This record gives sequence, C-alpha cells and structure tokens, in this order.
Amino acid sequence: MKQNVLTRYRVMAYVTAVWLLVFTAAIIAKYGFETGDTMLISQIHGVLFIVYVVFAFDLGSKAKWPFGKLLWVLAAGCIPFASFFVEPKVSREARAMVTDAAPAPAKA
Repeated sequence: MKQNVLTRYRVMAYVTAVWLLVFTAAIIAKYGFETGDTMLISQIHGVLFIVYVVFAFDLGSKAKWPFGKLLWVLAAGCIPFASFFVEPKVSREARAMVTDAAPAPAKA
C-alpha cells in the first residue's frame, strides 16, 4: 500500500469531520433558532462525504480490512466528532502497512 492512499484518507477524514460539524451547527441554528439556511452546507458536506467514502473504501480494500471494520470507519464520517477519534487509530494501524518502495531497477 502506498503512502498517498493513507494521506488521501486522512485529509478527507478531517475535511469531512469539519464540514459535518459546520452542518450540525447550521441545523441547530435553523431548527433551534429559526435562522439560516442549510442547503449549500448540506450539499457541500454530501459531496465531501461521497469522496470520503471512496477514499475510505480504497484504504480498506488495500489494507484488507474485514467488512465490519470498514463499516465502522464509514460510520465515523456520519457521527459528529467521531472522525477525530477514529482517524488517528486507523492511521496508526495503516501506517504499519505503508510501503514506499522504489521500483527495482531494470536488469540489462
């Protein structure tokens, strides 16, 4: 597994987590205080979440995670603050599998 697979997952985990918090705050403002609109924020979060799912699935397939662990990681993108706790643990486990081996030189 290459380092860029892990890096893509980590970036999208944090970006998605931050947008989920923004979206949660917008929902609270809209329904709790009857102010604001959530349409644009929800659409941005939806697109970012789809990208997160693709990158998490890519990492999980290359790391050969069982299906239950993959669901656990994907669920972390749906629960506010969960990604901030799940991502470091997943990154520690996946970092052990990362290999940045240079391609072997061709024999003449």
